[in-house]
Amino acid sequence: MNSSILTLREKEVFSLLVKNKTTKEIGNLLGISEKTVRNHISNAMQKLEVKARTQAVIELLKLGEISLEND
Repeated sequence: MNSSILTLREKEVFSLLVKNKTTKEIGNLLGISEKTVRNHISNAMQKLEVKARTQAVIELLKLGEISLEND
């Protein structure tokens, strides 16, 4: 069963976050506003039941949802 916790867009946002991109840079790269980037981050954090971006990243790495590899 291939059920991902995150939407594709949320996964894209976090994949860029772990590459040290800012919300502004992520927005520019994905063609969305900074507010939308923050919304994606917030939604993912709610799904993961964490209170910080760093906690979300750790959980997503553990779950194999994102990786630290250069794509």
